[in-house]
Amino acid sequence: MMDLTWISDPNAWVALGTLTVLEIVLGIDNIIFIAVLAEKLPENQRDLARRLGLLFAMVTRIGLLFCIAWMIQLQEPIIDIYTLSLSGRDLILLCGGLFLLWKGTHEIHDVMEGDENEGSVVGRKVGLGSVLFQIVLLDVVFSLDSVITAVGMADILAVMVLAVVLSVIVMLIFSGSVSRFVSEHPTIRVLALAFLLLIGIALVADGLGHHIPKGYIYFAMGFSAFVEALNLRIRKLRASRRR
Repeated sequence: MMDLTWISDPNAWVALGTLTVLEIVLGIDNIIFIAVLAEKLPENQRDLARRLGLLFAMVTRIGLLFCIAWMIQLQEPIIDIYTLSLSGRDLILLCGGLFLLWKGTHEIHDVMEGDENEGSVVGRKVGLGSVLFQIVLLDVVFSLDSVITAVGMADILAVMVLAVVLSVIVMLIFSGSVSRFVSEHPTIRVLALAFLLLIGIALVADGLGHHIPKGYIYFAMGFSAFVEALNLRIRKLRASRRR
């Protein structure tokens, strides 16, 4: 039977609130990745892809929380190359980072250059199964950061699981508006792809033992998004004056 004594502990509620906020912040890259992939689907499948992608992320994170012992084993070195020692976690981060770098570069090329034989990036659709497969693969990588953060902040499994569930509910609520905003503004889409490239670089560096705090990446992209929001506002004002 599940232990519910933590409900009367104020510290547990503080940990729950703090952890939920951090899970939402750490899920930003997941939301953007899902938004970019979902845009390639027919319009009637995009909401389904976003919801399933975030639900997969929730299931993955909760599953990893119940496998904490396995997570600890993942941090043990399995490959030694000269002075470089790589664990299972490092290899997962490396593969995920390289995939993000490849995917981000490929998508930026499609946005900026396109392919005359394939049509525009918006017009060229892909299958729902293909999109969900890519989302599931990256869910595992993104979930590692999320679970490691949860384990470091709380020692009550119920609190960690509840924080993950609450954060995914919040992301489900806002994922649609984020995706529509990215889809309607090509420059925002390019910024989103640049964000994925930065996340890919951070994952590769982390896998090689050089941790880059995500706060730096979030600040850089937040500032870029702020500047672009000003540009969009100025553009609208100029358009309204011409009328």
